[in-house]
Amino acid sequence: MSSKKETVLVSGGAGYLGSHTTVALIEAGYDVVVIDNFSNSEPSSIEGVEKIVGRKICFEEIDTCDKEALRGVFERHEFNTVIHFAAFKAVGESVEKPLMYYQNNLVSYMNILEMMKEYSRPNVLFSSSATVYGEAEVMPVTEQTPRQPSTSPYGNTKQMAEDILRDCCAAYDNFYGIALRYFNPIGAHPSALIGELPRGVPNNLVPFITQTAAGIRECLSVFGNDYDTPDGSCLRDFIDVTDLAKAHVAAVDRMTQGKMKQKYEIFNIGTGRPVSVLELITRFEKANNLTLPYRIVARRPGDTPFIWADTTLANEELGWKAECDLDDSLRSAWAWEVHLHER
Repeated sequence: MSSKKETVLVSGGAGYLGSHTTVALIEAGYDVVVIDNFSNSEPSSIEGVEKIVGRKICFEEIDTCDKEALRGVFERHEFNTVIHFAAFKAVGESVEKPLMYYQNNLVSYMNILEMMKEYSRPNVLFSSSATVYGEAEVMPVTEQTPRQPSTSPYGNTKQMAEDILRDCCAAYDNFYGIALRYFNPIGAHPSALIGELPRGVPNNLVPFITQTAAGIRECLSVFGNDYDTPDGSCLRDFIDVTDLAKAHVAAVDRMTQGKMKQKYEIFNIGTGRPVSVLELITRFEKANNLTLPYRIVARRPGDTPFIWADTTLANEELGWKAECDLDDSLRSAWAWEVHLHER
């Protein structure tokens, strides 16, 4: 339990990562204020969180791009820490609609930072991504691995947001930031009450897998089997969403307990174990006793052949490490898909 019960503002807290992190924060003894505009999430996820934690949570339907609405949240609630998840996140869509991504992801973020400064709230935890590394040449990537030019406007917004946070921490007194670079979150809460809820065509592999297994999609497409990897398919670092949520609790603990060694810190949040797309499909089939129809198609523009994390820094400094078994993650993802069809 946290030694001092504090309140944390979670923007985008109805989303996939935000909802699981909200549960983890509450279970660790924190109070939460959740804001979301449901642009890429559903009210049902808030209901799922409440069922898991056994009580109502403080929720406000707010668009973080609306500065005055956001100001109202800062006026009504006392908190020193914000976790900023709220952002558009589809790589392909960002290539097609760059202005929409820059407008939403950067304006909402800068509004948060501006309010934090104006109301003297010191701690910002930013939801970053392994996309900031681009096509890194040496594996695994560490926090010191040079960032390569982004392959998408989405990735570019993550790079820019990291730089903005770094500069704010350098410029302003009593302003602290941590950027968590996530790898590939998968799975769902063991209760099957919350999970990944893509709108339309999924952007991530596991929802494609579960929707294909459920018969929603006819066949799974594997983009390329001619990469320079053991089986020719892309290698990724898949981390269970509940492990990811616990990393946020560890980072909030670090901030609120004054344990940061610098005003701005970065941590990789992954497992450190590369798994190929084809291996993930096989593991899903075995874990759930299912057969999955899939076909190999052409490579997808913007896909990096391989990336996985060196998590030493997060293990040592945050006292956190990924613990969930990959097969358990794939079972929970399928249980969540089944739950969606039963409700």
